[in-house]
Amino acid sequence: MTTSRNSRAGLTTATKADRIAAPKTPVTTPTLSASLLIAILLVAANLRVTLTGVGTLLPAIEHDTGLTASAGGVLSTLPLFVFAVTSPFVGRTSHRVGTTRLLVAALAVLAVGTVIRSLPSIACLFAGTVILSVAIAVGNVLLPTVIRTHVPGPRVHTVSALYVTAMGVVAALSSGISVPLAEALPGTWHSALAWGVVVAVAALAVWLPRLRGSRPDGGVRSRGTHARTPWRSWLAWQVSFFMGLQSLAFYTAVAWLPSILGQQGMSTTAAGWMLFYYQLVALVTSMLLPLITRGRHDQRFAAAAGSAIVAAGFALLLLFPALALAACTLLGLGAGVCLVLALSFQSQRATGPSETTALAGMAQSIGYLVAAAGPLLLGVLHDTTGSWTGALLLLTALSLVMAAAGYGAGRDRHVQTPA
Repeated sequence: MTTSRNSRAGLTTATKADRIAAPKTPVTTPTLSASLLIAILLVAANLRVTLTGVGTLLPAIEHDTGLTASAGGVLSTLPLFVFAVTSPFVGRTSHRVGTTRLLVAALAVLAVGTVIRSLPSIACLFAGTVILSVAIAVGNVLLPTVIRTHVPGPRVHTVSALYVTAMGVVAALSSGISVPLAEALPGTWHSALAWGVVVAVAALAVWLPRLRGSRPDGGVRSRGTHARTPWRSWLAWQVSFFMGLQSLAFYTAVAWLPSILGQQGMSTTAAGWMLFYYQLVALVTSMLLPLITRGRHDQRFAAAAGSAIVAAGFALLLLFPALALAACTLLGLGAGVCLVLALSFQSQRATGPSETTALAGMAQSIGYLVAAAGPLLLGVLHDTTGSWTGALLLLTALSLVMAAAGYGAGRDRHVQTPA
C-alpha cells in the first residue's frame, strides 16, 4: 500500500492488492552519535572501492590475460548479478543473527575476497570478485536499515547524502589512482586491485567493538517477525526500477567510459582521470542535493530532472565526442542526484526498520538485475558492431525510462509490506 503524508486520515491511494494494515513501529526516537556516523561512513566507503578501479584497469587486464571485451563485460557485470542474487536473503539472515554481526562478517569476507581477486590467476580474479560482491551486497541492503533505525527521520536524507559522499570519494579515488598504482607497484594491476583491503580492514576495526551486546533483530518489528518483500506494491517496483536504471548507468560508465574515451583518441591515463572527474562531479552534486531539497517530501521532479541530465550526457558523448568533459560533467551531475535519491527512497518509502530491509532487498535485487544487463550488453554490442554508437543510443533511451520511474518513486508515499 502507498499512503501520502498530505492525505486526510484514512485516505489512501493504494491499489487493492496493497491494502493491508500498517504494522506498528517502535515509539522510541532514534538518535545519531558521532561514532555511529563514522561507522556508517566507513561501511559506505567499502561499497564501491573494490569495483570502480576495475574499469580503468580493464585494458591492462584484457591485454595480460587475453580476455575479450565480452569477457571483460562479464567481469564488470558479475558483481551486479551477485548483488541481485544475494540481496533477497540479507533481510531474513539479519533478522536471525543481527545487523551488527552480519555487517562484521561481511567486512571480513570483503577483505578476504579482495585479496583472492588480486592473486595471479584468472580463476582467482573471478572467484574473488564473487566473494567480495556477496559481502558488498550485504552492506548495500543493511546500510539503509542502520540509517532508518538510528537516524532521526528529518536527517535520513542528509545522512544518506553523507554516506553517498563517502562512497563516492573513495570510489573516485580508486578510479583515479588504479592505473598509477599499477605502473608503480611491482605486482602491476594485481597490486592495484588489492589496495581496497585497507579500507575494509579499517571498517572492520571500527565495527568489531560493536559486537558487544549485539543481538538478532527480531525485536525491531513490533510483532517480532521479518517484514515480507512488497512484491505487490507498484511504488516498490518504481523504487526498484529507479534503483536499477541509475545503477546501470553508473556501472556502465565505470566499466566502459575509459574504453569509450580511448576509442575516441584519449590516452588510458587521461581516460582514467576523466572517470575520476565524472565521479567527483557526482560526489559534489550528492553533497549539495540535501541543501536544495531540504524539507521537501515530494521528490518527483528532482528524480526526473536528474535522469534527464544523465540522458543528455550520454547523447552529448555520442554526438560531440570532442566535448567529453562537458558530457562527463552532465553525467556526473545526474548521477549524483539519482544515486542519493535511489538510496534515500529505500528508507523514506518504508514504514519501519524491518520494512526498510524488505524494500531495500527488493530494490537492490531487482535493481541490480536490471543494472547487470548494462556492462555485459554493451560489451557484446561493441564486439558485434565495432563501435560504441549503439551502446550510447541505448543508454540515452534507458535514462529517459529512468526519468519516468523516478517520477513515480519520488512521490510522497509509503510502501506497506505484508506481515
